[in-house]
This record gives sequence, C-alpha cells and structure tokens, in this order.
Amino acid sequence: MATIAFIGLGNMGGPMAANLVKAGHRVQVFDLQPEAVSRAAGTGCIPETSATEVVKHAQVVISMLQSGRQVEGLYMTGPEPLFERMAPGTLVIDCSTIDAATAKATAQRATAHGLDFIDAPVSGGVAGAQAGTLTFIVGGSGDQFVRAEPVLRQIGKNVFHAGPHGAGQMAKACNNMLLAVLMAGTCEALNMGINNGLDPKVLSEIIKQSSGSNWALQLYNPVPGVMENVPAARGYRGGFQVNLMCKDLNIAMELSRDSGSPVPMGAAAKALFNLHQVAGHGELDFSSLFRMFRQGGE
Repeated sequence: MATIAFIGLGNMGGPMAANLVKAGHRVQVFDLQPEAVSRAAGTGCIPETSATEVVKHAQVVISMLQSGRQVEGLYMTGPEPLFERMAPGTLVIDCSTIDAATAKATAQRATAHGLDFIDAPVSGGVAGAQAGTLTFIVGGSGDQFVRAEPVLRQIGKNVFHAGPHGAGQMAKACNNMLLAVLMAGTCEALNMGINNGLDPKVLSEIIKQSSGSNWALQLYNPVPGVMENVPAARGYRGGFQVNLMCKDLNIAMELSRDSGSPVPMGAAAKALFNLHQVAGHGELDFSSLFRMFRQGGE
C-alpha cells in the first residue's frame, strides 16, 4: 500500500481520505480548518501541521480544493509551492473542479519538476464520496491514467479517461452545467405541481417512472419531506453549495465562449443560481433553488 498525502478535507475530501484508509493506505492529511483535520484523524488519517509536511514521503498526493487560484497557490505560486518539495516521480491527482487552462498549466509545471500530474474532478456528491462510488473524470496521458486508476478505483466506482490534460475539467464543466439545468427544471416542475394541489411525493414517483425522470428526482429530490438522507431533508445543509455551483457555471460559460458553443439553457440556469446566491443562500446546497420557486418563499 502507498503513502498518500490528502489536502482539502471538506464535505468531499474528508470521506475520500477515510476510504483510502479503509483500503489500507497510510493517509497523511492537511486542511486549513483544524476541525476538518481532527475529523479525518478520527477516521484513521495521520494529521500534519502544513501542506509541506503532509507531502513528505508521499508517493501520491491528492488535492480537493475549491478554485483554480487555490490549486495554483498550493502547487506553484504560494510561499511554499509543493511542486518544489515533492520527490521526482510523485503522482499528483487534483480532484478539484477548476478551469481547463489552469489544469493544463499546472500539468506543464509538474512535468518540469519531474512529477506526474492529472486533473481528476469528481461527480457523485457527498453520498458518493462517503460510499466510495464517485465518478472520476481524468485528464492526462495514457501512462498517467494507468498509474492513477488503481488508486481512484479504491474511492470511486467509475473512472474515465476523458483525454489529455484539461479534458477532465472540460467534461466536468459539461456535466455540471447539465446538472444545474436538470435541478432548475426539477424544482420548477415540482413547484408547479404543488401549486396545483399535487402531492410532491406522488408527483415525484410519477415523473421518475415517466420521460421526465432524471438524477435529481432519483437521488437528490429538492422538496423537503420527499426523500430521506438528502440536503432537502436537513435544511439544505451539507452537500454541494450554491457558491460552488455558481463557480462551476462560470467555468462552463467560459468554455462555451472559448469554443463558440451556444448554451442558452446553461445561461438561464446560471442566472437562476446567481440570483439565489446573491439572495444570501450561497452556503446552502444547490437543491435549495427550490425555495426560489415557492410562492412567497419558505
């Protein structure tokens, strides 16, 4: 088993690190939030006091951060850039969702330091991270993918090689834009049914068995009281924050502009989530968009 450094222990990273421990790895962890490090230590991870300490003796480094700027700072531009402190040959797996340009630039710098870097954003949400059923979308060379795949399969169910560096981020942007559209449409349809006297549980089952079925209805219903163990059942706390969805939609809009791809539905979803964000709901789960559609709010 390998010594793995894990940086970024939020809603997704914490459970991923815990599952690597269950798989038998020595997992050294660091996060800027001490309470996150403490939680990880409770699952068998080895806490470290800094990012530079956590990568010592690690054959694999995994990061789960919130932005391209954080990834750049961690590995290249910060006061203690980690690329200058890793042993040559170290495999670096960045699971953050960032723009493709930053992923490509980071990969180029890693190569200059004799390191293997891949972008490997994930899909599957907090439940997938906890259950070890995430989907990894990898950008990198064929050899790098072959090297990373065994590690990723210990914390995920599906591992796809999307293409060269940056391709993982491009595919993730497409996925999350569609997810935003589906969630917005699901909230809109269920609210219309409720306003016309339909039971949301019954309506959800009807649509799930009909042509309107989608991931949000099947696994992430946005209406409180319809489904257990989803953010809507706990005041929209936990899960995938509106702030992060807005960030991902900004990435998708940049990708659409760069490629000349029309995305009218994606742009509409972006506008809805931005409105929800500026209304003060940025830290709630993205399924809380349902509140926007309720007459008079909740």
